[in-house]
Amino acid sequence: MIFDENVTAAPEANRLDFEQLKLERWIPLQIADGRATVAAADPDDAALEARIKGLLGVAEVRFLAALPEDVVRIIEHNRDVNPGFPATAGRTSLAKVRTYLALRRSQFSAYRTRLSKGRTGLAFLRTGLSFCTASMVLIRVFGFGWLSLVEGALALLGIGMAVDGFLWYKSARGIAKKRIAVPKPAKTGGTTILEVENAAMRPTFRRTDPVRGAELLRAQWAELSPVARRRVLAVERTDLAEERTRLAAYRSVLAKARTGLALTRTGISLVGVGSALLRSNALPTWTFPDLGLIAVGLVMILEGFYWYYPSRDNGKGGLRSVVSPEKDVSAWDVALAPPLRHATSWSAPGDRTPTGADLTQGIFGTTGLALERTVLADRRNVMARFRTALARSRTGMSLIRTGMNFTAVGLGLLVGYGMSSVAWGALSIFLLAVGLFLVGDGHYWHLPVSRWKRQFPYAEGELDILMADYNKPFAEWDKLVFDDEDA
Repeated sequence: MIFDENVTAAPEANRLDFEQLKLERWIPLQIADGRATVAAADPDDAALEARIKGLLGVAEVRFLAALPEDVVRIIEHNRDVNPGFPATAGRTSLAKVRTYLALRRSQFSAYRTRLSKGRTGLAFLRTGLSFCTASMVLIRVFGFGWLSLVEGALALLGIGMAVDGFLWYKSARGIAKKRIAVPKPAKTGGTTILEVENAAMRPTFRRTDPVRGAELLRAQWAELSPVARRRVLAVERTDLAEERTRLAAYRSVLAKARTGLALTRTGISLVGVGSALLRSNALPTWTFPDLGLIAVGLVMILEGFYWYYPSRDNGKGGLRSVVSPEKDVSAWDVALAPPLRHATSWSAPGDRTPTGADLTQGIFGTTGLALERTVLADRRNVMARFRTALARSRTGMSLIRTGMNFTAVGLGLLVGYGMSSVAWGALSIFLLAVGLFLVGDGHYWHLPVSRWKRQFPYAEGELDILMADYNKPFAEWDKLVFDDEDA
């Protein structure tokens, strides 16, 4: 017999060692009624026949002679991996890895939702503290009298809002202690395989050593069988899923940083108000409340930087992931002709998939569905890079706002009270310097993104979505167009 994609192994073969089968050059094709039909390179080997009977638990073996290379191809085909690849390169194993990556992205999404709730709580907390501060100022200026009802209402309302905001923030506080591990970029052009370990307890991911012959396999794309192409595309989709997971981790880290900066802004506002009231205070009875505001503000500033600082290096990593994808080798470098390969780092390969009137039932015959899934996965990665860039931009704007708060407090104290006191003057200059540094740092995070998003196709006001109909050629698929008014 010769190799054919329609030749399938018996289900009992799944419990055998495929590597050993390749060494011994045999594979069971059918087992029924105590008889096994086996494809073997050496059907006259009596010892092999006895071994097969023992392994399969049959009384009779019917051999089909085949060339050694054909037996290996049949084994590899039923093992669902391309020649030379490990068992973890099978489409089922890769689907398992992608499922665990999807679970991890869902976890990161839950983190970001909780952090968003925490930032909303901090905004509510700042509003409450503003009401309390307004009440204190009114009491100092007008004392207790006919305005006491207003002063008391402001104080009670502010306390209620501050407590409610703190409870919202507290629910997200636990994430500050969690270290969000961001894996390093591992684009290998499909020459290594991503594997999942310890799946039952705490899934971890590792990559195999480079697979010998993997680069040659991709270089011979035009000569691959449809099933071999689908296996290559399955590896590509897994690599794309890993990149999306890494970008989701970056966005989660940046969300932590923005939460810390929100805390810092709240803290510096309290420090500024407390310092101004303390400097202008002529009544000793108000010294302790003023110092209390400053102390609470300092605690919040330290807490905020505890959230923010570890995220800084990860933010730089996120930048590298966004600006350098065009340097990576992907399935499109072997599946598409040179003129159709990546034109810019922002272009989605799905926008340049070759189409024509002669294409039916998908794009490339039997691989059409697999290729279209890979197209969509690559497009999701393009949009994930853009979301990561925007998250970096939002973090930069948050840094700028925080820096402006520091600058405003420092400049206000310096203009209002000058250098009459060395300690207060030094504090004012320090706050001013910190503010200017944060403003500059924020622009470093934000400005590159503002340039990229003008070039990015998904930053337009309209969005086209293809309605897939695999009974028609790709070029004849309908489109749904959404514009700003629809949104």
